[in-house]
Amino acid sequence: MTEFNEDRYFDPDPTIRRYARDVYDETRALPIISPHGHVDAGLLASNDAFPDPAALLVTPDHYILRLLYSRGIPMEALGVAAFDASTPAPETDPRKIWQTFADNWGLFRATPTRAWIEYELREVFGVKYALDSGSAQKAYDDISERLASAEFRPRALLKRFNIEVLATTDAATDSLDSHRALSDAGLGTRVIPTFRPDALFEITSPGWRDEIDRLGKIVGREIKTCRDLVGALAQRRAEFKAAGAVATDHGVTTPRTARLRDGDVDRLFFAAVRRTATHEDQANFTAHMLMEMAAQSLNDGLVMQLHPGALRNHNEMVYRRFGPHRGGDIPLATDFTHNLGPLLNAYGNDERFRLVVFTLDESAYSRELAPLAGHYPAMLLGAPWWFHDSIEGMTRFRQATTETAGIYNTAGFTDDTRAFCSIPARHDLARRIDANYLGGLVARHIIDMSDAREMAHAMAYDLAKRAYRLDSGESNGQS
Repeated sequence: MTEFNEDRYFDPDPTIRRYARDVYDETRALPIISPHGHVDAGLLASNDAFPDPAALLVTPDHYILRLLYSRGIPMEALGVAAFDASTPAPETDPRKIWQTFADNWGLFRATPTRAWIEYELREVFGVKYALDSGSAQKAYDDISERLASAEFRPRALLKRFNIEVLATTDAATDSLDSHRALSDAGLGTRVIPTFRPDALFEITSPGWRDEIDRLGKIVGREIKTCRDLVGALAQRRAEFKAAGAVATDHGVTTPRTARLRDGDVDRLFFAAVRRTATHEDQANFTAHMLMEMAAQSLNDGLVMQLHPGALRNHNEMVYRRFGPHRGGDIPLATDFTHNLGPLLNAYGNDERFRLVVFTLDESAYSRELAPLAGHYPAMLLGAPWWFHDSIEGMTRFRQATTETAGIYNTAGFTDDTRAFCSIPARHDLARRIDANYLGGLVARHIIDMSDAREMAHAMAYDLAKRAYRLDSGESNGQS
């Protein structure tokens, strides 16, 4: 990392690289719009100093955990505690955790994790030398020194990162206390919640009944039927919207949608109450509740985000011992055309409704998603997500979708991260990859440089603001 090339990630062809550099210069300093992510609002509300480099950059990062675990490094060595007290105790010395990470830094070569962390080390923390086994402790000390200063508290970094909008993702039962505190803090950044009711749809989960009871206490009435649940969700959505929310988010295994009869929905709800609901019951219940959420979005204007296609906690042993978010989630092949048919036929032609669809199944980009978004006025394509939020993944996304859907049927870039300090790194990488893609189109005389500059600005800034209704103006992509 001694050389941090200004042309990194650009095409080696000198013509494309020259165009890419000029396009990137138009977007590199734009404010960050982060309309979907998982930063904890409490982090900004408390504004406490980050504890140490390992706790900030290593232990909570499932990208790091999954790759190191795949090479035989125990979770405990990375500071992750197991639920089972009989297993080895986790490493508690952050210096040793950091050293383990640095000793294995080479495993991340050519991955987006490497690109993001190199940016964080150099641009955020000023570590301008290569990270390796020998430099690990010096890097630890340099980062620790910076974390101890006021300039590296979360709110100071929020300002330094030039973040205009930061959306968190919050359970439907969240108190929103942190967001209320932030709204009075005068941050200069809109920090807004996102309504995610997934736990209330998972009727086979052991914790579903507790979640329903928690929702009932928040809304001030007992939830005895599905109709009660739908009404309580509408109330909570209104409260989220009053706190600044512009969107909902729904993480599902399959994007199946279906409007069930009242009697069938009640049967599913009561089966859940009796703890006899099956996985098929849950799939049917979720399909119906997605239709209910779409109907409510039509009324309250909240943008509906759909994140399907992840089989959560595929590694059952890791899940049992260490819990979720440890890198054990695996993508699934996903059918959108049939599964979204009921929802899109009911609401997809109404421009008051907006649906942003993400995928972990790249094969669906050109076969299903781009044709759907290129037809239905209400549907937009979400950014490359998770495993595909990468140098080649973002390039493949543009190549597979642009000719059918254009760029104006996409929702801009979303960093979708829990790692607060990686936000500028992720947006910078996306801006570079889009500049390189557009530079290639200019070099091939598909578009000219004025087109490329306007499109790059849209990709980096305008499309996200439009998709999530973050201002009153709505562009149609025409000059």
